[in-house]
Amino acid sequence: YEVSKATVRLAISDLVRHGYLRRYQGKGTFVCKRIIPEGLSMVTSFKELMLEAGVSFSTKVLAQTVIMPMDDLDIKLDITEDKHIIYIKRLRFVDNEPILLQETYMPHYICPTVLSEDLEANSLLEVLEKCNIKITNVQDFIGITYLNEHEGKLLGLPEGSAALLLEQLFYSGKNKIKYTRSIKRPDRFKFFIELERKH
Repeated sequence: YEVSKATVRLAISDLVRHGYLRRYQGKGTFVCKRIIPEGLSMVTSFKELMLEAGVSFSTKVLAQTVIMPMDDLDIKLDITEDKHIIYIKRLRFVDNEPILLQETYMPHYICPTVLSEDLEANSLLEVLEKCNIKITNVQDFIGITYLNEHEGKLLGLPEGSAALLLEQLFYSGKNKIKYTRSIKRPDRFKFFIELERKH
């Protein structure tokens, strides 16, 4: 192709630095699976995040129903124990590979029509806006979790594997709108935080 070896080596090094390729000693250089960067300072839907990353994605809804509060959900959502909760469980795919298991809890009275919405095609944030609910701020809690047998099967990982855990509380003004628990494959996501100095 009339390209010098030095130019090829430079191009490969650049692709490695940007995470598109990975070198293994004694084995060679291989194409990496696409890593999804996710900023923690923005209210972004999975759909928006995937479109921004330029990847092929899809969603499978595993549950979309009503439950009673359990554990400390009534505290997380600022509701009484006798109030109904909408429970949504979704498995997210990139390039037909499961990468994210997401469970969402929200008070039923907030937006009951969520139960009849197509959440495989539509963003939950878009659906909430139909109910005149605009998310104004989000609290993010990042940690590590270890997959149980069910979670491992859904994500295609062995039971006991470590995964990224992102718990989020979504607010509209001072009102808690929903709590989301997301389990992410650590080989497909990375978080970044952008800090700005205040003068």
